[in-house]
Amino acid sequence: MIKATLTGQRLAALFLFGWVLVSAPVLSLFDVGHSWGGVPVLYLYVFGVWAALIGLMAWIIER
Repeated sequence: MIKATLTGQRLAALFLFGWVLVSAPVLSLFDVGHSWGGVPVLYLYVFGVWAALIGLMAWIIER
């Protein structure tokens, strides 16, 4: 029972961390006119954060 509670708390913390990472003030930091490899920096940031959050969720759940 304790493990399920701890996992839920970690997932809730990860949700809040992800929410902060994709909030408007943080996204505006990456909304620049530059591109890296022909891909806008904002797109790379959003998909990088998305992939990292999925990986962290999988790691927390499987742990």
